[in-house]
Parts: sequence; structure tokens; C-alpha cells
Amino acid sequence: MARAPRSILLLVGPGILVAATGVGAGDLATAAFAGSQLGLAVLWAVIVGALVKFVLNEQLARWQLATGTTILDGAISKLGPVVWAVFGAYLLLWSPFVAVALMKACGAVLSVMVPIGPTWPYAVGCSLAGLVMVWLGGFALFQRVMAACIALMFVVVLTCAIVAMPDPVGVLGGLVPRLPDDPKAIGWIIALVGGVGGTLTIICYNYWMCEAGRDGAKDLNTCRIDLGVGYAMTALFGIGMVVLAADITSAGEFDKANASVIVRIADRIGERTHPVMRWAFLIGALGAVFSSVLGVWQAVPYVFADWWAMRRKRGRVEVSTKSLAYRGYLVVLAILPCALLFVDFKTAQKLYGIVGAGFIPLLALALVPLMNHRAWIGRELANRWLSNIALGVALLVCVVAAFQAIAEKLG
Repeated sequence: MARAPRSILLLVGPGILVAATGVGAGDLATAAFAGSQLGLAVLWAVIVGALVKFVLNEQLARWQLATGTTILDGAISKLGPVVWAVFGAYLLLWSPFVAVALMKACGAVLSVMVPIGPTWPYAVGCSLAGLVMVWLGGFALFQRVMAACIALMFVVVLTCAIVAMPDPVGVLGGLVPRLPDDPKAIGWIIALVGGVGGTLTIICYNYWMCEAGRDGAKDLNTCRIDLGVGYAMTALFGIGMVVLAADITSAGEFDKANASVIVRIADRIGERTHPVMRWAFLIGALGAVFSSVLGVWQAVPYVFADWWAMRRKRGRVEVSTKSLAYRGYLVVLAILPCALLFVDFKTAQKLYGIVGAGFIPLLALALVPLMNHRAWIGRELANRWLSNIALGVALLVCVVAAFQAIAEKLG
């Protein structure tokens, strides 16, 4: 990966990219459902979810700064070849369903904004637009477009939340941890904590670190700052969505299709405030889902190329955006899932949901030996007691969230 010159955007850019990619239709839906069920009382859970992902990603960054290798490289080389096979199966299962979900969300929002036909042409168009930008534009264009998308989605969603906010005191009260008086409260809170900030996309930070030229302990504070900025933005976005859902929606008012949540909230914003606000929210939502499309299209081929190269690795793997593995997976990711837009794979989606729920707990579990084995990571950046406490709490939260998600899918 070629190193780009340093700039202000590069200093905070990788963290913002994590935020923009991790906040997609799924986060919109999870926050909206939790807000509609429990109101403002669950705002604190959004902050907890962002903190958990920050802890995990900070340790991913520290591993790479200490060893010069990605966390995927470390897990496969240190924990055994079975990791290569399991991760590959997960990646190949995860990719098409995430791609379809993101395409459908983009198509649904665009078809509401420009209602001149079915949603699938919009979905395909967004996918191809992302493909062209990543293929031809390079990392610099990608980062600029992502910065514009995330600025748009955060400004718009937070503005809508402020305009629609019914009870500022209630918002402040919702930041204090407590359990609402609802038998389903724990389940919704766990889902909200686990759903903030993405799953597999958090390891993409390793590759964006390389693009930003970070390669040693001297860059650790920079990584912590930009991850802090990224996850603070993620938390603010989640809080904004809960506020909007708590004020504008009611339990059971929309089904559990991610795209329908976005459109329904936009309609109610227009009804309760002004039609201009409806359009503003739709534009912000489009920025959120398209930034996820662009982020996944740009970064997941890195992950695949890294994984593919390690099937017979000899020495350090270097991943290039011009390699056959990278570009081949980019094309496959952007084009082949288009065929799934017309098929309802309920059973397969349930399987994907069950498998996907286990990724973050497994990642947290893998970090325990990797970050504590000083012969692997070195003494300088190995975990200390405070880091291990934070990792242990994050692991516990992720395991509970995974069991909750799996139980919901099986139910």
C-alpha cells in the first residue's frame, strides 16, 4: 500500500473512515428500534457500545504498530492455520449479504427521493458508482468522498434530532446508566451495545493505518486520537437516531427491514416538523448508507487480499490496491451480489446473522493472547493491567451481545 503525504485529514482520517463505514443501515435500524421501544432511557448504551469498539480497535492498532503486521496476519501466524480457514469461511459468507443489505438501503432511500421506478436500478447504480470510485480514484479520492459523506450524515442527523428533541432534560437523564421498566429492556440494550460501530469492518482500520503511513510506537497517540474522534462521532450519531426514534416513532410502527426504518422516520419527521426536514434526513441517511457501501468496497478487498496471500505466506505480506486479488474481489463484491437483490434468502440471512454475531467476541478472544505475549508483541506496546481489564469487559459485553443476537435469530 502506497503511503500518502501527511495532512490534517490523514491524522484523523482512518478513525473517521471506521466511523463512516461502521455506521450503516444496520446501525440506523438498531438505534431506531431501541429508541422506539425504550425511548431516551437507552442513550447510555450507545456510549457503552462505542467505548467497547474503541477498546478493541485501539488494541488492533497497537498490535500493528508493534509488529508491522495486521491483526489478521497475527491471528493466523500465531494462533494456527485453522484461523485462516475459519476466517475465510466467515468472510465469504459475510460479504454477499452485507453487500446486498447496503445496496438495498441505498436503493430504498434513492427511490423515495426520486420515485420514478423500482428500487433495484438505484441499488445497482450505487454499487457501480462505488466500484468506479474505488477502482479509479485511489485512496485520496476515497477519503475525500467519505469525509464529505460523514460530515453530511452527522450534521443532518444531529440537526434533525435537535429540532425534534422533545425533552432536553430527558436526553441528559438517558445518558445515566439505568434499566427501563420493561421486560424486554435488557435485550434491546444488549442489541444496541453490540450493534454500534460495525463488525468485520473494524479490522479495516489496520489497512487505513498503512495508507496513512503509521508504522511504529511513535504513532500510537495519533491512532488513539483519531479512533477517539471516530467513535465519538459514532456515539453522537447513535444518540441522534435514538432521540429521533423515541420522539417520532412508536413501538411496532415499522417492520424490521432496515430501509423501511429509514424511510418511515423520514416521513414522520416531515409530518411533525416540516417537509424540508424530511428531505434533510433522507439526504443524511443516504450519506450514511453510501459511505458504508464505499467503505466496504474499498477496505474489504484489502482484507481478502491479505487473507488470500497468507495461504502460503513467506515473510511479511504487502497488500496492494492494484493486485489481482484486491481488484478481483472488489469486482466480485460490487457486481455478483446484485443478483441477490431479487431473491429472498430468509434462511441464509438467518444463518449469516448467527455467524456474524460471533465475529466480535472471537476477535476480542484472539486479542487476549496476542496482546499479552511479549515475545510476539514486545514489552513496549503489550497490554498492561488496565488494558486487560478494558479488554475483559469488552469481551464480556460482546459475548453477551452475541448470545442475545443468536437467540433472537433462532427465536
